[in-house]
Parts: sequence; C-alpha cells; structure tokens
Amino acid sequence: MDEKLTVDATLPRDRAQATLVGRVWLPSEEGPALVAVRGDGLFDITRYGPTMSLFLERSDRVAIARTADAPRIGELAAVLANSRFDRRQPPTPWLLAPCDLQAIKAAGVTFVKSMLERVIEEQARGDASRAQAIRERVEAAIGGSLRSIVPGSEAAARVKEELLREGLWSQYLEVGIGPDAEIFTKAQPMSAVGHGAEVGLHSRSSWNNPEPEIVLVVAASGEIVGATLGNDVNLRDVEGRSALLLGKAKDNNASCALGPFLRLFDDAFDLDAVRTAELLLEVDGPDGFRLEATSSMREISRDPADLVAQMIGPHHRYPDGAVLFCGTMFAPVQDRGAPGMGFTHAIGDVVTIRSERLGGLVNRVSTSERAEAWTFGSGALMRNLARRGHLGAG
Repeated sequence: MDEKLTVDATLPRDRAQATLVGRVWLPSEEGPALVAVRGDGLFDITRYGPTMSLFLERSDRVAIARTADAPRIGELAAVLANSRFDRRQPPTPWLLAPCDLQAIKAAGVTFVKSMLERVIEEQARGDASRAQAIRERVEAAIGGSLRSIVPGSEAAARVKEELLREGLWSQYLEVGIGPDAEIFTKAQPMSAVGHGAEVGLHSRSSWNNPEPEIVLVVAASGEIVGATLGNDVNLRDVEGRSALLLGKAKDNNASCALGPFLRLFDDAFDLDAVRTAELLLEVDGPDGFRLEATSSMREISRDPADLVAQMIGPHHRYPDGAVLFCGTMFAPVQDRGAPGMGFTHAIGDVVTIRSERLGGLVNRVSTSERAEAWTFGSGALMRNLARRGHLGAG
C-alpha cells in the first residue's frame, strides 16, 4: 500500500496544469484545514472558506487555489505517506475526504453492464451461488438489446413493453432505461473517508464489491465545479434481497471513500474531460489474489449533466452543495473462491481507483465495525472552526 501513497501514484498525470484542492487533518488544531496543491507542497486556504462547501461557492476559487497568499503546511509527499490509516503520526497532517458539508449522493444503474448485474442480484435474491446461471439467462434474453437504448426514449418504452410480456421487467431496468434516473443518498455529510483510509463492509455481508466511480462536485446553484474519484462500496447480497435495503447496503461506517483531491474545472479540465475519462480498478488481496478492470465514461447511459439536473434544481435544493457519484460499469464476476461464486472482498484487500486526470484513490478493506469510527460530524466542525476563529471567513 505504501507505494500507492506517493506523489506519482496519487496526483493526475497532468498535475502541473491541475487545480487541486482538498482537506487534511491538522493534529495541532484537532480539526481539518482546506488545502491547495502547489508544486511539492500543501498550502492552507482555510481562511478563504472556511469549509469546502463555502469555498466552492466562490467565483475566484481557481485563482485562490493557484496563487492566493496561504501558509505552507507541509510537504505533499510527507502528508501522503502519513495518510495510511495505521501509520498516522502527529504533528504531520493526513488527508481527509475532500468534501465536508455537501450532501453525498449517488446515481445508480447508469451503465448497462452494471444494470444487468443488478437484475441478476434481484433474481438471485442475494444468493451468490445462483448468480452465474441467472446471468447466462438474463444476458441471453436482454443483454444485447439494451446497449444502444437511450433512457427515456420511445425505443426504451418499446423494450419495456416487450420485457413485461416476457416477465423479465425489473425495477433496475426501470431506472436504467426509463425517464427517471436513480438518485439516492450514499452517505451523510462529513462521513466519507479519504485517500489511505480503510473502507468498511458490514460484517454480515458475504457478497460485496468496490464500485469505482467519478464523482461530480456541485455548487448550491447546480453548477458543476469539479470532479474527484470515489468508491461506492456495495453489499450485493443485502441489496439483492430487497431494493428497500439500499440504505443498509450502501450507508455504513467507512463505506464511502472520496479523493484524493478535488480537481476544479478550469481552462485545462472541464466536463468534457469527465465524459471521456477512463477508470482503472485494481484489487490486491492478502491471499495473492489480483483483479484488474477498466471502465469508460463513454459507455454511461445518461450524460453526467443530466444526472446532476435530476439531482438538483427547483425540485430539490442543496444549500451546502453536493457531490454526486455517477455510477459504475464495474460488475465483478471473476471467481475468487468456489467456481460460479464470483467476486467478493476479503478483509485486507487494497483497492486502487485511478484515472489519468484525477489521480489515484487507494483504500484498504476492513469491516464497518473495525474501521475508524465516524465521530467528527458537522457540529464538531462548527465548534472547531469557531475556536480557531474561522467562522467569520468566506
């Protein structure tokens, strides 16, 4: 894991042109700071915020991140090395998730491949041993016919009618090709973990997986201001038993990872760069198991801007802004144990999610019960910022 917490492994390929901001824990202040990446250092820009949600509302956010007067708080390489969950040593800071008061939302079933896997989970009722046989039947019946369908179109409506006649319609197909996207609450504000932290699986789950995703950063106005990487940790057995268990499948301690930094939209990086992004997923197990997969945002069924418009607008406001997971096409079927049982995590897996222009996010898998407990919430943040004299900033 140490080799994945280096500058080269963490920052984007074009880091010299990237406007990167994030959050670190300052042991000396017993609280967080906003930081900008400049060269080989991290610079404290908290006085321009003082929360990330407020900072992102500023029209001059890119200029502040790049050039505004700000104290250097540490060497980037040292902070990255100190961000490993079991190696944190004060007084050196360590990385946190780069969002704070924003709502943490997610779009589901936005790629055909993962949509079919959701149908399979539903048909299997959360039983991994039944998945392969169901997968073969479902893909033979509907796999190819869905790949060119535009959600909400007349063609999609005709496919729905045909599938209803065949008894193959599913709630996942409804949000996958119907007019309305699935937008749900992934986690609570302040609860996400960052680069180098442990991610948590509920200890009762026996069929689960990482979900590598691009995450859009959205201001209160609805403007998309940047992007980062995320791991929408998923319990396939829980959600497969019932979609009404989505909260239990998705929102557990340490079950949401974001980072390493937010890349702000500027002259060198915009939403079109997100639309064409490629993601690499690597899982390295303590048992020597290795999984590697790639996915492309070019294959998403709904445009990222449409997902944001379905999340925020006159119908729903987010006064502190939001971050939105765009969904994943990664649906692991590679057998890890017994034949036909597919993939599931082992405790100790190291998960790396990387995209050339967003960098690399790495986390180690634990259980939600054993991962670091979430204790520093919005109230604690306000008290800490007040003590430090920051609440009049921004």
